Amino acid sequence: MDVLMLSRLQFAMATMFHFIFVPLTLGLSILVAIMETKYVRTGDETYKRMTKFWGKLFVINFVLGVVTGITLEFQFGTNWSRYSEYVGDIFGSLLAIEATTSFFLESTFLGAWIFGWNILSPKMHAACIWLVAIASNLSAAWILLANAFMQNPVGYVLRNGRAELDNFFHVLLNPFGWQQYVHTLSGAFTLAGFFVMGVSAYHLLKKQNIDFFTRSFKMGMVFALVFSVLVAVQGHHHAQEVGKIQPAKLAAMESLWETHENAPMYLLVVPDEKNEKNAIELFGIPGALSFLAHGSFNTSVQGLKDWPADERPPVMLTFLSFRAMVGLGTLLPILCIWAFLRRNKLTETPRLLKAMLFAIPLPYLAIEAGWVVAEVGRQPWIVYGLMKTADAVSPIVTSQVAFSLVALTLLYALLGAVDIYLLFKFAKKGPAEA
Repeated sequence: MDVLMLSRLQFAMATMFHFIFVPLTLGLSILVAIMETKYVRTGDETYKRMTKFWGKLFVINFVLGVVTGITLEFQFGTNWSRYSEYVGDIFGSLLAIEATTSFFLESTFLGAWIFGWNILSPKMHAACIWLVAIASNLSAAWILLANAFMQNPVGYVLRNGRAELDNFFHVLLNPFGWQQYVHTLSGAFTLAGFFVMGVSAYHLLKKQNIDFFTRSFKMGMVFALVFSVLVAVQGHHHAQEVGKIQPAKLAAMESLWETHENAPMYLLVVPDEKNEKNAIELFGIPGALSFLAHGSFNTSVQGLKDWPADERPPVMLTFLSFRAMVGLGTLLPILCIWAFLRRNKLTETPRLLKAMLFAIPLPYLAIEAGWVVAEVGRQPWIVYGLMKTADAVSPIVTSQVAFSLVALTLLYALLGAVDIYLLFKFAKKGPAEA
């Protein structure tokens, strides 16, 4: 493999591993803040125990996420220095704002929350976790706006061989970025809801702390139900935005090779990328793709053959990831509706509890598949229409990247093992006694 492919593999591995921790941090911070608010308002000690139990799992996840995020950012200087030099004026400013505002805010108040149980007043202590939750979700906004510039570059001017910041408000109000933000946060909140339901289901199956975990399950259920529906609805609008800004990605998502008016959507498709066609196309719905992409059954949708072969994204990986994301995104709200219907008979429905326990990985898989669509579907561009990925890699030798790839893989494997061990240990242990 060459430096480019190794660097792409390393960044993909680091990003996808880091994003295992991010969505649970975003969603669980809000749920823990709601639990503590209920404790402050009602004085019910069960909510305090819930806050401490789920808060401990949140802290474990947060710490591992910070460690993996630091190594990820270093790669912009080590593996992608030409990219950093070309767009650092824009990309770097957004990451700097995230670090100096949101990250330090969440880290500071998380420390106050962890060590302030017997020092701060209940209201002030609850305010700390709310500030952590707000800062965490604000941090995601800055990072996603930086990514949105790569997807839909705006607010820049080409000067001295670089893309320089020309209008910060255009970057800040990038419509693609806010579509991504709503979609990502909805997915993260769904994941947190399923995590809470899954852990609660384990204890309810064991008949342990019934009241505690019934309350926890219902809170996670409401969270997951609302946001699993929202992420599906908003995903439709996000796909329409992709159709406008990145039509080649949309064509790869559906493995559409020829430009069509009244473009059909096939329920069963097997792409044949080598021969620029689909080996199998079955159960087509006329006009469905045109409607989903542009809101009209007769609108033309561009096919992949409209672009040169070297400017098309990898079709098979983009297509399969999109189908996996959509399939899981359809299953998750169905599970939530089942849970809602049986919410008052949880201990009498062991099949539901077992399903929710084994469903914990599903939102993770859906979110990771979504990011594969977003990033692989953008190729061969690292900044869409502006800079190709092949032009962004650092001028380093293959052995250097191979060594760092192996080292980071081993490091992340160790961190992953630590995280899984700690989460399993404390999740199985259950809450402390009152």
